[in-house]
Amino acid sequence: MRIRPFDLAQAAAAAVVAARLARGRRRLPPLAVPDGPAGGVSVVIPARDEEHRIGPCLRAVLADPDVAEVVVVDDGSRDGTARLAAAMGAHVVRGAPLPDGWVGKQWALRQGVAAARGGIVVTLDADTRPRPGLFAALAAALGDGRDLVSAGPRFVCDGPVEQALHGAFLATLVYRFGPIGPAVPPPPHRTVVNGQCLAFRRDRMLADDGFARVRDRLTDDVALARCLAARGWRVAFLDAGGLLEVDMHDSAAELWREWGRSLPLRDVTPPVRQAADLAVLWLAAALPVLRLAVGRPTRLDAALLAARCLLSAALRGSYARPGAGLWLSALLDPAAAVRLTTATLRPVRTWRGRGYPPALTRPARGRAAVAARRARPARTGARSGT
Repeated sequence: MRIRPFDLAQAAAAAVVAARLARGRRRLPPLAVPDGPAGGVSVVIPARDEEHRIGPCLRAVLADPDVAEVVVVDDGSRDGTARLAAAMGAHVVRGAPLPDGWVGKQWALRQGVAAARGGIVVTLDADTRPRPGLFAALAAALGDGRDLVSAGPRFVCDGPVEQALHGAFLATLVYRFGPIGPAVPPPPHRTVVNGQCLAFRRDRMLADDGFARVRDRLTDDVALARCLAARGWRVAFLDAGGLLEVDMHDSAAELWREWGRSLPLRDVTPPVRQAADLAVLWLAAALPVLRLAVGRPTRLDAALLAARCLLSAALRGSYARPGAGLWLSALLDPAAAVRLTTATLRPVRTWRGRGYPPALTRPARGRAAVAARRARPARTGARSGT
C-alpha cells in the first residue's frame, strides 16, 4: 500500500500531539494554601469600562486578610468603573494618557505596579473571582524559588454552546503547548501563562521594567513571560482551579470574537512556528472530525478522536460546572482551527475601544530579533517607580 505524503504529515502531527499530551503524566502540583499567612500582598487590577463586572472581584480581594492594598488603575474608563472601585474601598489610580507605542493594559499595569507598596504584587483581571487563600498560595509559590507565577483558573461558561466553544479553544492551547504545570520548564520561546493572574516581586519587576519591554504586544501576558524567561526569570504556570474562577465572556459570540482574536499568539510567535502550530491543529484536531462527518475516518483519525475525548475528560477540572458542552467540544475543533487561522491572516488590532496600527503589533520575527527589539529601553520619558 502506497503511503501518501499527506498521511505522513498527519502522522507527524499526531506524534507531536502525543508527545505534548504525555507531559501531563508529570505535572507540578496545584497551588495550595500554606499554613501561615502571607501578608503584605498588593493586588493591581487594570480596568477599562469594567463597571459591570469588577464588583465580585473587588469584594473577594478586599475581604482577603493577606491583601494589604488593592490598586485599581482606571485606564480611561467611560463608565463608572473608578467610582465603583473607590466606593468599595480600592485605591484608584487615574491612568495617564496612553503614550505612543504602548498597548493600554501594559501601560496600566506599569502604573499600578509603580503605585503599589507591597513587596509582592498580584495582578488580576476584573473578570476574575479569587477565593480565600489564593494570594497566600501565590506568595508561597514565589518563595519556592520562582520569579513569576501564573495561576490557571476554573472557567465559568454560561450554557452548553459557550462551554463547547470554550473547550475547543482551550484544547488548541493544550495541543500546541501541552498541559498546564509542566514539570520541566519549556524554553522561553514556548512559555505560556495566564495574564488574568500573575504574581511577582515588585522590586524586580520595576528593576527590569518588564511591562515596558512588551509595551507593543497585544498578547501581553505571553510576551511578558517569554521576555522575562529569556532574561533568566524562573516562570511557573500552575493549576489554581480550586482558588480562582474566571467568567471571561457573556456569550458564545463574544467568546468567538474576543478570545479567538488572541489565541493564535500571532504577535509573539515567529511565522514559521505559527504555521507549524496551525498545521498540527488542522491535521490532528480538525481533520479527524471532518472525516468523521463525511463517514470516512481512518484508523489514525479514530485514534486522534479517542485522544481528544480523553482530553475532554481531563479538562473537566478546568471548569466550574463541566457539562455536556465540554463533551461536545471536539465537534467544534474545525471551527476553532478556522478561527485561529483567520485571526492569524487577518488579525484584529482593536481592544476596549482602542485601535492599534499594524506596525505596533507586527508578528515576532524570531527569538534573536524579538529579544533585541524588546531589550531597547522605553521611549516614553517615564521611569520605573514613578
